Amino acid sequence: MKSFLTRSLLLVGISAGLPLAAQTADLAEQDIVTLNGCALMPGTQCAGVDLRNADLRNMDLRKADFTGADLRGADLRHAQLDQARLDSAKLDGANLNRASLQQTAMRGVSAIGSSFVGSQAWNLTAQGGQFKDADFTGANLEFARFSGASMHGTILRAANLEMAWLPKADLKGANLRDANLQESKMNHANLESADMSGARLHYGTFLNMHMRNCTACPVDWEK
Repeated sequence: MKSFLTRSLLLVGISAGLPLAAQTADLAEQDIVTLNGCALMPGTQCAGVDLRNADLRNMDLRKADFTGADLRGADLRHAQLDQARLDSAKLDGANLNRASLQQTAMRGVSAIGSSFVGSQAWNLTAQGGQFKDADFTGANLEFARFSGASMHGTILRAANLEMAWLPKADLKGANLRDANLQESKMNHANLESADMSGARLHYGTFLNMHMRNCTACPVDWEK
């Protein structure tokens, strides 16, 4: 009896664990959407693929490789892109509202005019990216890295940038109203004509920043 019970519990445990251990393997081939040779599924290898204006809403693309891919105008609302690789990808005009971008790589990405409203982008790595006129309103960018990024006119209103790295970022004309910049690193950044009204600046570092015509910039932060 004891042996039978042990085997039964073991089988139940294995069955319960299958969805987590084999969720990708269990995908039926007919359920996988393919665009231009790219299978849209977790862990897919689609470097350089052309997905312009593609409808990728709500898709699970965790750990996908989209290095150098063309995603201009794509609809990625609510998509899961955690730990995906988008280095040097083209995301101009793409919609990533409410997308999950945790630990996602976007080094050198071009996301001009893109929307990231309410996105979850903890520990996003976007050094050297192009984010002119992009909208990050209410986005979680905690621990994100934007070193050397071009962010002219970028909207970061009420975004969470706690512990974010923005040294040498070009934030000319950026909207940082009500943003959380606690412990952020903005050394040598350009904040000309930016607006930081209502932003939380506690414990941030703002060494050698350019702040001409900036509204509410921390010109006296060292005092």
